Order: sequence, then C-alpha cells, then structure tokens
Amino acid sequence: MSSRLDADLSCPVCQDIFKDPVVLSCSHSFCKVCLQRWWREGKKRECPCCMRRSSRSDPPRNLALKNLCEAFVQQREQRASAGSEPLCRLHSEKLRLFCLDHQEPVCVVCRDSKTHNNHRFSPINEAAQDHREKLQKTLKPLQEKLKLLEQVKGNFDQTAEHIKVQARHTEREIKERFKKLHQFLQEEEEARITALREEEEQKSLVMKEKMEALSREIAAISDTIRATEEELRAEDVSFLQNYKAAVARVKKRPLLDDHQLGSGALIDVAKHLGNLTFNIWSKMKDVVSYTPVILDPNTADPELIVSQDLTHVRSGEQKQLPKNPERTKFSCSVLGSEGFNSGTHSWDVDVGQNKDWELGVLGESIQMNKQLQSGLWRILFSNGKLTVFSKSGSENDLPLKKKLQKIRVQLDFDGGKLSFSDLDSNTHIHTFKHKFTGSLFPYIYTESRLPLKILPVKVCVTVEQIS
Repeated sequence: MSSRLDADLSCPVCQDIFKDPVVLSCSHSFCKVCLQRWWREGKKRECPCCMRRSSRSDPPRNLALKNLCEAFVQQREQRASAGSEPLCRLHSEKLRLFCLDHQEPVCVVCRDSKTHNNHRFSPINEAAQDHREKLQKTLKPLQEKLKLLEQVKGNFDQTAEHIKVQARHTEREIKERFKKLHQFLQEEEEARITALREEEEQKSLVMKEKMEALSREIAAISDTIRATEEELRAEDVSFLQNYKAAVARVKKRPLLDDHQLGSGALIDVAKHLGNLTFNIWSKMKDVVSYTPVILDPNTADPELIVSQDLTHVRSGEQKQLPKNPERTKFSCSVLGSEGFNSGTHSWDVDVGQNKDWELGVLGESIQMNKQLQSGLWRILFSNGKLTVFSKSGSENDLPLKKKLQKIRVQLDFDGGKLSFSDLDSNTHIHTFKHKFTGSLFPYIYTESRLPLKILPVKVCVTVEQIS
C-alpha cells in the first residue's frame, strides 16, 4: 500500500513526491517547477502525459493533492524516525541496497525507478563494510598525524614549562653570583675605608702629640719672657743683683728645637685612590675563575646532572626533559656550549675516581654504512682499559701504566690534530689526525655518580704600555 500510494503521489516528470502541484484541464497533475521546465524544453504547452495542449500558461494549484502529499511525507518521516531502521524518504521502504553510481543507500523501489536506471548496486551490509574499510584506511594517516601532533604539542608544553623553570633557576643563580660579587666589593670598600680611618687616626694622634708638646713649650717660653721683661723693668741695683739668674733662665730655653711638620704627615690619598678600580679588579682574580669549556645543559642526556656553574657532570636520576634538537643523540653524554671551527684550544678534565668515562669532540657528519653520522673522536676508559675510538672506524687499546686522574685535551683545528695527555705526568696519550670541517664541540660521557670536572685555568692581570 505504501509503495502504491507513493507511486500515486509521485510527479510523472521527476518521479518524486509532488511539490507545489498544479493541475491541467486534462486532469493530470505535475510539480509546478517540473511542468514549467518541460514546457521550456519542448517550447509547447502540452501535457507531458497525454500531449493535450493546455490553454493556460499558469495552471491552477492542486491544493487537495498538495495537502495529501505533505501529510504523506510527514507520516513517512514519523515512521522512519520511530522505526529501528531508516526508511527511504521517497518510498518509505527499508534501505536494502547501495547505489554504487550515486553512492547512496536506496530501497528496492528506487532500484527500479528511472533515477537509478542501469546503475550498479550492492547489498547494504557489504557496501557498508567496504566503505568502512576505505574510510578507515583514509582516516589512518590522519590519525597518525594527530598522534604525532599531540606528541609534538606535549613536547611543546613541556618545553614551555621547562623554559620557565630554566629562567627562574638561572635568575636565582645570577642573583647569587652577583650577591657574592657585591659582598666582595662591600668587603673591599669596608677594608679600604677602615685603612683610611686607621691612617687618619694614627696621623691625627701624632699631630695631637706634636701640638700638645708645642703648646707646653710656648707656655714655658712665654713665662720666661714675661719674668725676664719684669727684671728689665726693675731698679738698677735690683736688676744687677738678679742679672745672673735672669741670664741663666733665658739660656735654659734652647732656640734650635725644630717643630716643623715631618714627611708623611698628610693622608696618603694616592695610596687609597690611585688605580683603585684596577687594584680591586686585580684582586678580584682571587675570587673569580675562568673555565675554557662550559657545559651546555640543553645538550645533556636526561640521566646526567650538570653542576650549577656548568663545569661538573655526573650521572643521576633520569629527568623529564624536552626533546629539543640540541640534545645529543649519544646516551649519557653532554657537549660544550661553544663549538670550535678554527685555531687551537685546550681544556683539562679531572676524572678523579670515575671508572667509566669518555672524553673527546663531536662534530661534523661523516658517511658510514651509507648513512650520515656525527663525527666523534674520543678516548674511553672502562673496566680498567683505555681505548681510543672514532666514528671513522679506528679503535685501539692503549697501554695504561698508571691510573689517569687529570686529562688535557688539545685541539689544533687548522692543523687537524686532537691530542690527549696525562696532565699529572705530562705524558702523551694519543693523537687523532683528521682534516676537520664544520664545528667541533667538547664531548663528555659518564655513567658514574662521581663527577667529571672541567678544571679552571689561572687568571692573571697584565698591563701593557701603550707606545
């Protein structure tokens, strides 16, 4: 009944449920739009069914048919929404087939309609399975891309948080180091002001003693002069009677005492202010240090711990760190913060009691096994054995006469030499010869909790005369 009613309510032109139907004088009804299109294409006002000519260019609307079609469509939609299976919106039949040409589910009535004439069909379950597989296959690269992007975002989030942690930590270190410098300058200021005040006190005391002695002598001489002047005003007989005593009293006051200021009576201003800042700077070398190689914590393996001053490294608990491109791909290793691409360079490493370490340089990419790998030249100490090794393929064990504690690494970039020597005995260990290119970074490896230390060099201040 549903299929029959669907056919009765379908426009003969579009084969779909009537929309805004009009009726001709021959009693045939059509969608208004379909009829107007048919007439435009045929250029005659004829009925598409019986070919009878219509006397009117604007046929009247078939309101009864319109209301019936709208009610039918509404009931069909209600049944479709209430049912467990979706139904064909045209024929209210179950969607059993899939049109491969139109790529849409259809019912058995649709299959036989003009709309799907000569089309290819597949059972709905088979089509669904095939299309699920295709969609899943199409979706897989997008899923992998999403997974990759989520990993990248996670690393970005971790990097952003790590930046904040680094900034706060570095700020604390800067403040702490400036605090020490401020303390040094404050102590220097206090020491120099104390020295100035001690000199002031000492020289003021000397001046006070001199002034007191001078005041006593002035008073004594004043008394002698006053007494002598009284004798001079006395009567002749009295004057002569006291003459000898008066002369003796005057002669007791010597006239040759020197009460002039001696040398060095004033504050030695030149000593306190002369080259003051230079002298403080020169003295500062005793409280500051310079290390020729500074370790870059951004290159350190997550298992390594780099000291606050970036000169020591040891193994520790693994940390969650961002996967930044600078971080070395070699496990348990860290690089120097500055690369060398010319000149000669030297740095000393205290390996102490560390029983597992490597020292060398990492740099240029070289071709190995049809792959580009980073060039690495190093000496290795493990299990009591010393070995030299490079990515270019050379590997040799070296005789070890005594335990190494301090190693000097010397790089002559332009000369193509990388040398290692025992700093304590000044004994040569090994020299690599290679034509270096690119930049070489100091390389350190350790799996021990005992630190490897980059040793500071002696700091000196020299003055050159400008000619």
